[in-house]
Amino acid sequence: MPTVGIVNLHIREDFAPLMLVMSGPAKNRPIRSLAEIADALLAAWPTDDGEEYIAAVQACLDAIQGNIPAKAARAALIRAAEEAEISVIAVVH
Repeated sequence: MPTVGIVNLHIREDFAPLMLVMSGPAKNRPIRSLAEIADALLAAWPTDDGEEYIAAVQACLDAIQGNIPAKAARAALIRAAEEAEISVIAVVH
């Protein structure tokens, strides 16, 4: 698959926002962009283990590199949240 190129991490077009309900200092964490997915996974995730977690990190990297759409990384994040028992709230905008 050809690489489209590095994308703008903060672009919010075609990305339905969501809220992760986490415990600890992270608490409620809005996710509106690839940058916020990466930050949640790498800086605030309660574990660095799990099949869906690893898949979400890879999907985020793939989306940043322009190989998959941002919404695919969003879907991977939701699966990782379910695996980690983190509640996800869809945000209507």
